[in-house]
Amino acid sequence: MYTDYQKLWSKCLSVIKDIIPEAAFNTWFVPITPLSFEENKFTIQVPSQFFYEYLEEKYINVLKVTIHRVIGKETILNYRVMVDKTTGGTVDYPAESSSTVVKKVTPKDAGKAPGPFTHVTPQDLDTQLNPKYNFDNFFEGASNRLGRSAGETVANNPPGKTPFNPLFLYGVSGVGKTHLCHAIGTRIRELYQDKRVLYVSSHLFRIQFTDAIRKNATNDFLNFYQSIDVLILDDIQEMIGMTKTQNTFFHIFNHLHQLGKQLILTSDKAPVDLLGMEERLITRLKWGLTAELSRPDLELRKKILKNKASHDGIIIPDDVSDFVANNVTDSIRDLEGILVSLMANSVINNREIDLPLAKRVIGQAVRLEKKKQISVQQIQEAVCNYYNMEQSVIQTQSRKREVVQARHVTMYLSKKYTNYSFSHIGKIVGKKDHATVLYACKTIKDQIEIDKSFRSAIEEIEVLLKN
Repeated sequence: MYTDYQKLWSKCLSVIKDIIPEAAFNTWFVPITPLSFEENKFTIQVPSQFFYEYLEEKYINVLKVTIHRVIGKETILNYRVMVDKTTGGTVDYPAESSSTVVKKVTPKDAGKAPGPFTHVTPQDLDTQLNPKYNFDNFFEGASNRLGRSAGETVANNPPGKTPFNPLFLYGVSGVGKTHLCHAIGTRIRELYQDKRVLYVSSHLFRIQFTDAIRKNATNDFLNFYQSIDVLILDDIQEMIGMTKTQNTFFHIFNHLHQLGKQLILTSDKAPVDLLGMEERLITRLKWGLTAELSRPDLELRKKILKNKASHDGIIIPDDVSDFVANNVTDSIRDLEGILVSLMANSVINNREIDLPLAKRVIGQAVRLEKKKQISVQQIQEAVCNYYNMEQSVIQTQSRKREVVQARHVTMYLSKKYTNYSFSHIGKIVGKKDHATVLYACKTIKDQIEIDKSFRSAIEEIEVLLKN
């Protein structure tokens, strides 16, 4: 028979299950045990210190929002962590303890600049840097040697005093661009404490700019950014098609560069391939050093696995390490994700990490079918079969809801499963421009994140593609 706190936790799980993917839910939430609810403190037990730290880093917002919604806004989340399974020894932690959590920008403050728009001392400015991403754990290989070397040069010299200004880092997702940016920013803050260093994503920059216009605070926005000594802007490709945002950043760039301030930028493409970006801005992006970070080679993948396993205090046999390094080849992020899955399975199932476990985990996570070439035509056929419509309909200008949906899904999956540019996909799917494809991809991605039934539909279409 359920107690009150068990019923409350059951309701929380129902909410969480609709928010996150099933695999993540089964791995990170099913093993949690509710213990008590007293004096507004809700206590849950987790199986290990590693488990607790992972929840705090990845899912603290999901946990807190859900608990506040189901139980009440005054509820305080508390962890009880199993530290010795043989004796049943535990230790308690409050949620978001200062030792494990790095401050993140949440929807509540996502419309503000980290200042916000006020002149504060370098010590008081929230740099938005994550100190856990540093040069000590950014491992060098042939794929990132130029970027790392340039990054260390920028970090070890006074801001803006090297030829690498701007420093433009580009490469596909998961190769370490963001990690390197945080490492550079953190090193500069350590060496030059009087400098104002700021890391910001292009997405947040755009939100801040839009909000500044709405509040008639554009001058405050400009003054804030023009006061920065080291500006690190991540994923600048997200400004494509945003003319006003690009124009504003152009003026900020000019101001900072003329004053000898340092600019560091990242993108998934080289400057010359940023179609839809203002030509005058592209010209400035090429003023300094452009360095590509490519997919990690085998030697670097092994080095990352060995060092991360050592840092997390786990033992990975050589045959497991070799198998993982040889089969998880796309990105560093994928590699770290597999390692997390191995650790989670080991902790939850109380078993050693061995080759059979590695094969099972990788079989669930790695898209072995990527080796199979998938064309836009095949994607269009699968989408139309799923929605039971003629393929020719997608090529029309029809604005019927179901046709637009199918067209957007085709564009989204084409970008996901092919190497074609937005422009090329647009030409194939109904002669659309790159901005239309970009919008379609963002629309579908957002819908997948909030609509569980739609996410299931996309997964069914992907199954059709793989068969």
